[in-house]
Amino acid sequence: MDEFALIQDAQQGDLDAFNRLILAYQDRVYSQAYRVLGESQAADDATQEAFISAYKKLRSFRGGSFRAWLLRIVTNACYDELRRRKRRPTTSLEPLDESGDEIESPHWIADPGELPEDNVVRAELGQAIQHCLDKLPTDFRVVVVLVDVQGMDYLEAASVIGKPLGTVKSRLARARSRMRECLQGFWELLPMSMRLGS
Repeated sequence: MDEFALIQDAQQGDLDAFNRLILAYQDRVYSQAYRVLGESQAADDATQEAFISAYKKLRSFRGGSFRAWLLRIVTNACYDELRRRKRRPTTSLEPLDESGDEIESPHWIADPGELPEDNVVRAELGQAIQHCLDKLPTDFRVVVVLVDVQGMDYLEAASVIGKPLGTVKSRLARARSRMRECLQGFWELLPMSMRLGS
């Protein structure tokens, strides 16, 4: 894919070129939204909103990392959603388990080649990671998702959130420490064979 050429064509109004860019980045953008918001429906909405906004603002893109530009847009959409939730709390219509958590079975957790026990542990690990991400302050969560999930370097993450490099490093260090503490309890509950990777 010649990203630069696609961007230029899309800036000239070529919808097919823009759609090809969406296809190239939709998984990363959705992953960012899902990890920040913690809900698939909200992540779908934020992703769609981000791509609509990107299309409208495409002529203002002046170069640099297109991925970072898109992730900044979706991160801002997530912040907007989190602010909206604070103003208007909602009650979920999703089924809840006995602890009051939404019952989710994301398609990306299941591996048809796994044993049922491994599938359960993987699902629980995914839920534990999301639970610990949800407990982080939003600013910490965004940085962890950008660097540890999206694989961005610190400079790209700083560009996405519009903060200095030192702020990214500081937030990431504190977020990782909190994630380790939060996940420690889950790790101790895993069977020894799972901890050893066998």
